[in-house]
Amino acid sequence: MVFESYVVVHNIAKRHNVGTLARSATAFGVSELILVGRRDFNSFGNHGSSNHLRFRHFHSLQDAKHFLKDKDCDICGVEITHDALPVNQHPFKKNTAFLLGNEGSGLSMKECEICDFFVYIPQYGCGTASLNVTVAASIVLHQFGVWAGFAERSRDGNKFVVAERPVKHGRRNYCTETDDSVIEERRARRENAANGFFEEAESSNSSSNLLDALFVDG
Repeated sequence: MVFESYVVVHNIAKRHNVGTLARSATAFGVSELILVGRRDFNSFGNHGSSNHLRFRHFHSLQDAKHFLKDKDCDICGVEITHDALPVNQHPFKKNTAFLLGNEGSGLSMKECEICDFFVYIPQYGCGTASLNVTVAASIVLHQFGVWAGFAERSRDGNKFVVAERPVKHGRRNYCTETDDSVIEERRARRENAANGFFEEAESSNSSSNLLDALFVDG
């Protein structure tokens, strides 16, 4: 049986982390990186890996949840909760989407509500309370790949073989937008401006411009 993994990023604070997340997601066989809320990220630090990974955007966590449930996915929160399971015990059952929290405050209550279960990464040293979000993602995704039996990539010398760069038909290859989705984002921006859910952007930054910024190679 072939399993799939997804990474869900909801309003991540440090925009450059998306690039390193994309690099780890590509290395460990993730099917899609799902962005929820903010679009104004860049993929600095991805080293070309974003060309091999599909990106998808949703305006709300509920929209993302509905999409993932249609894919028969469990949603796994990466967080140290009272009922979190050690990730090295591989508590997975099927396709799994990993929800990563904000770098400072972790997963919010709203984010926890859409999760089916939680995992944490056991630590053995006494010098830090938690891991960087991209480091944590790498460990969790690797553990899922081991459980799922993903085939190891072939090597050439001291590097893994990188597939040919996919032919790109424009920067919006990964996220297809419709006129309705652009209208919906503008409506959401107006409604959520007061609580800072979206960052304010220059009036010239259309929805498509913000998406394009995601695929700037770094």
